[in-house]
Amino acid sequence: MARFDSFVVFAEMRTGSNLLEAALNSLDGVTCHGEAFNPVLIGYPNRTELLGVTMAERDADPLALWKAIKAQVGLNGCRYFHDHDPRMLAVFVDDPKCAKIVLTRNPIESYVSLLIARATGQWKLGDAKHRKASKARFDAEEFEAHLEELQGFQVTLQNALQRSGQTAFYIDYEDAQSVELLNGIAKWLGVETRLEELPDSLKVQNPEPLEAKVSNFPGMEASLARLDRFNLSKTPNFEPRRGPGVPGFIASEAGLLYMPMRPAMDAPIRDWLARLGPLEENFSQKTLRQWKRRHPGHRSFTVLRHPLMRAHLAFSAVLNWDNMVETRAVLRQSYKLQIPPEGEVIAPEAYAEALIAFLGWLKSNLANQTSLPVNALWATQSAQLQGIAQFALPDMLLREERLTEDLAYLARSAGIEAPEFGQADGDTAPIKLADIWTPDLEAAARETYTRDMMQFGFGPWKA
Repeated sequence: MARFDSFVVFAEMRTGSNLLEAALNSLDGVTCHGEAFNPVLIGYPNRTELLGVTMAERDADPLALWKAIKAQVGLNGCRYFHDHDPRMLAVFVDDPKCAKIVLTRNPIESYVSLLIARATGQWKLGDAKHRKASKARFDAEEFEAHLEELQGFQVTLQNALQRSGQTAFYIDYEDAQSVELLNGIAKWLGVETRLEELPDSLKVQNPEPLEAKVSNFPGMEASLARLDRFNLSKTPNFEPRRGPGVPGFIASEAGLLYMPMRPAMDAPIRDWLARLGPLEENFSQKTLRQWKRRHPGHRSFTVLRHPLMRAHLAFSAVLNWDNMVETRAVLRQSYKLQIPPEGEVIAPEAYAEALIAFLGWLKSNLANQTSLPVNALWATQSAQLQGIAQFALPDMLLREERLTEDLAYLARSAGIEAPEFGQADGDTAPIKLADIWTPDLEAAARETYTRDMMQFGFGPWKA
């Protein structure tokens, strides 16, 4: 009896997954069907269906596509990244007959490669004469977010496999260039055929050292030294969990530490903290522990926002942020939300109805029932606090609607004479919630964020 009847390659963008797929597809009887559960595409770019299953059918029932893949002749599977349909992760992990191949790459290498691919628009290379060259500019904050996402997913995957008593075949980016190791995967899968050479359809796009690929390499070195990570290429085995979002914390020399929950009131709170003393931020867990030791009597806090305001700001981000183009496309095409085409803006009179529809979609998303993962912008505050608690619980949960009083109390509890905060308007969206509020919006938010409404005692939103 065959050991496996399907497989999944857990990988990420710019880790060599195209080359690994090409190698697997070179084995007789083995077929990898691309990024089958990528919310933005189905299998490969510019396709509308895969094995007779359309994107709409897949998004409504991802198991329909997985069953179609498994029904093909031979050993079949797909590639799966951390931002693919979250409903499928448990399907893969809970099936011991599904082989798990985990492809990793040094995160800084994959990040730089991703920047270059975005700049050049070249995601695959079949012939070196067509190579497009560019240099990446390292962004410390963006890289930390990139690293935290990758590490969080790898830890989740590893723990799930451990709990189910399974193991995966781990392979690194450089290892994927080895015929001997690729043949080791074939043997592990139970496949009879072997490779004699690497597939020649794809070439390494940026073989130069990092120093030649990054325009601000000295700055990158300094940032990575501050991060104090150990052995970045082995995140599945050695890196700690980093769910708390520590790099986004803001501390004042006066001894107050702000732990934001996105979307947060960063600007006015940052200004208030700066009036107490110099600010320190961009922490790692190590440097934040050092800050705590240097500031005995410190106090930490986060700010709770009404769920309707958070949903409103999240929806505004979806509508307006440049990095939400793919999310907009999925919401528009797969879920038929009222999101204008690119380059157009939503009419103010249509905003409330569109926000209600978005809240309806959010309810399914928070229940892990959609093809898009839960974004921190609209995750429940209960879940975000659980993440923060992995590092440390905040001393106080402040309320947005009474920040002046709450910040004053916080300062007094720490023995700090603080300036008055002065209540700031936290609605930074182009269309203001106060202008479009309706009882129906309130009811939709209460239905979507039932847990937060109950957990934190939120009443009706007030302007």
